[in-house]
Amino acid sequence: MKSLSTGDYIVFLVYFLIVACYGYWIYRRKHNADATSKDYFLAEGSLTWWAIGASLIASNISAEQFVAMSGNGFTMGLAISTYEWMAALTLIIVAVFFIPVYLKNKIFTMPQFLHQRYNSTVAMIMAVFWLLLYVIVNLTSILYLGAIAINGISGIDFKLCIAGLAIFAIIITLGGMKVIGYTDVIQVFFLILGGLVTTYIAVTKVGEYYGHPGLLNGMSDMYSHANDHFQMILKKENKSYGDLPGLTVLIGGMWIVNLNYWGCNQYITQRALGANLNTARSGILFAAFLKLLMPLIVVLPGIAAYILYKENVFNADMTGSITANHDNAYPVLLNLLPTGVKGLAFAALTAAVVASLAGKANSIATIFTLDIYKKKIRKDATDHQLVVVGKITVVVAMILGVAISPFLGIDKKGGFQFIQEYTGFVSPGIFAMFILGFFWKKASSNAALFATIGGFAFSVFFKFLPKVVDLTSLAASGFSYKSAESGLYEIPFLDRMGFVFVICIAGMVIISLIDAAKGKETNGLEIDAKMFKTSNAFAVGAMLVCGILVALYTIFW
Repeated sequence: MKSLSTGDYIVFLVYFLIVACYGYWIYRRKHNADATSKDYFLAEGSLTWWAIGASLIASNISAEQFVAMSGNGFTMGLAISTYEWMAALTLIIVAVFFIPVYLKNKIFTMPQFLHQRYNSTVAMIMAVFWLLLYVIVNLTSILYLGAIAINGISGIDFKLCIAGLAIFAIIITLGGMKVIGYTDVIQVFFLILGGLVTTYIAVTKVGEYYGHPGLLNGMSDMYSHANDHFQMILKKENKSYGDLPGLTVLIGGMWIVNLNYWGCNQYITQRALGANLNTARSGILFAAFLKLLMPLIVVLPGIAAYILYKENVFNADMTGSITANHDNAYPVLLNLLPTGVKGLAFAALTAAVVASLAGKANSIATIFTLDIYKKKIRKDATDHQLVVVGKITVVVAMILGVAISPFLGIDKKGGFQFIQEYTGFVSPGIFAMFILGFFWKKASSNAALFATIGGFAFSVFFKFLPKVVDLTSLAASGFSYKSAESGLYEIPFLDRMGFVFVICIAGMVIISLIDAAKGKETNGLEIDAKMFKTSNAFAVGAMLVCGILVALYTIFW
């Protein structure tokens, strides 16, 4: 039944009061009337390593994981965990190679990096790209999927759910990055605790159904009754191959997805840009360990729901809800939880959504205020005026997200895949521009423009290529598969990203060499090999993460 008991509401109210009161206390304790705009947007120098790590995870884990990734766990199984586990390794790479470059060159926003490294034209084009992406794809999908989940567990009207999430997120965001960063620690606590409790109950219910009570027995039953859902590398005949095409998840487009997301994304890197190098690295390493844990919380429940659905354990309404949209698997599962625990899971889900919304809204405000308003609209704006504009931007962005989210067809594509594929239109070009901008001084502004515009154009071209070209010949090579929806052969979007990235890199190199031959100067960044040296403690932690990943992929290959 879609309803919460009095006990559930009490648990949720406790969560809400803790977050609200702690956030207000942080705001009063750390608020300074003379605070600069960088202090408001970045919490410059005030976040600890554990706050940075927790905030990274809280901002990253949202409805697309709890709802949409559980939905993918229902349909394709553990393989979707590659986004989480590969992210752990990616975070280490970002901590070692990307963050030192940003901090050494005093980079505070991603458009600022592009302006400093290339020119104002590239920076402005990408600032607009990012704003559109964050509002139209990310903010809307988080709101929509979050509302689906909360409606599914509580029965509260869908429109009220969206509005409530937006208002809660606005309240936190208006306090600035300090409030977001420190309240995210509490959000992560509820997120992990509620998520683990939900997983425990879901897995034990599987065991109980087969007459084997207990967590370990439930895991054993899940593995034996849904063995095809415990494979990390999908074979071509798997119906989900188009989303996760075999080894591409280890050696292809998945690297572009993760390195672009974790290393070239204002929404994420913003947490570390206000800290010193050691603190930033420690926080990112902490986040890497938490990423290893995430599939237990967001994927296993989806697999458990698949087994219970297959065995007709759910009632007719629940079964119909999942049949209509696999993203309903997690909300349906939550309705099996006992009083109190259901409220805790509700709080965890809300924490994930609100923290992610707050982080996204803050990044939208930062890019618009510092990279568009300050540079193009009012160059003489004071810090106080910039903070006011940032707060207004938060409210406007959230209203836009609420207004357009129901009309994007997020439910038809599947929430998580919707975000990945549409973000993937710009990811290859952005990553090519950043990686060459970091480590190759000859990379020119003309080359960056090619990656910016050409990368998007090629992504669209490869997306619609199957509509005009017969790709059956590519099927044998593994670079094409037959879509169940259209009946046409398509190039998997992770492979498309790989193709576009190679084209962007090659194009940038050629254009940059031509510009160099013409004597055009470039703005190389300040880089010193010593920047990339890590502490012994960080090295040990990084090796431990890598060892765990090798073990996981070996077991579930």
